[in-house]
Amino acid sequence: MLKQRVITAIILVTFFLLAVFYLPEQAWTLLMAAVICQGAMEWARLSKMTIHVAILYSVATVLLLLGTLWLDMANAELPYLFWYIASLVFWVFVVPAWMKGNWRTQNPILMSLVGWIVLLPTGLAMIELREQGVWVLLGAMATVWIADIAAYFSGRKFGKHKLAPSISPGKTWEGVLGAMIVVSIYVLLVGFAIDAFKNIQLLLGIIVASWCWVGLAVIGDLFESAIKRQAGVKDSGAILPGHGGLLDRIDALTSTLPIVALLLILQKLL
Repeated sequence: MLKQRVITAIILVTFFLLAVFYLPEQAWTLLMAAVICQGAMEWARLSKMTIHVAILYSVATVLLLLGTLWLDMANAELPYLFWYIASLVFWVFVVPAWMKGNWRTQNPILMSLVGWIVLLPTGLAMIELREQGVWVLLGAMATVWIADIAAYFSGRKFGKHKLAPSISPGKTWEGVLGAMIVVSIYVLLVGFAIDAFKNIQLLLGIIVASWCWVGLAVIGDLFESAIKRQAGVKDSGAILPGHGGLLDRIDALTSTLPIVALLLILQKLL
């Protein structure tokens, strides 16, 4: 299993880096549309939709993504803002209450709306952040990956206190603390390398922001685990050998990338 996971990871990373550096803008947009389509199919499976409804839902999701991109050309990022703000409210307020209250629902309309709030802002952010610069996208994603890896190894080495045993028994508070420490070091190293820290207030602000970032990543991971547990499945799909489904690999990105994209838009507007 470990060998299979490693091989799949190497192939995925290689393909992704080639795509992010070399694909033209239109091809990258189509690739992200394909990613969101697959994510929608997996979300439909977790929502217990029939195959025919799942196909319709996936097509509708892609059309919504492309429609938002088209509207954005005439409305100066207002359609993006709608989805990003919806994402912020969802991850910061709705999801914590959802998990604390152990909500369970198979209502097809509600699950469809939740799926769009999870997937569409993520796809839009992947497109917009790359437009801002390849390293902007990679830097944001790398922070999530580093947090995930640090949490895994910290949890294995020091984990004693369960974070959310009823949702994801393997996650611990020690793992979260390890992720916060390692991400803080990573952010500091990058900041000093590009001479981004002009004063101590900015430095402290960046560190606190990195902790919030880790928290959002953990929330995204836990939420997908809760939805899988509700659906009674281990993985969201089987498209990635050794890793499960696409949603299993982007769960922490869904709760973080849209927030970065929102902050960049607000920075330009204010």
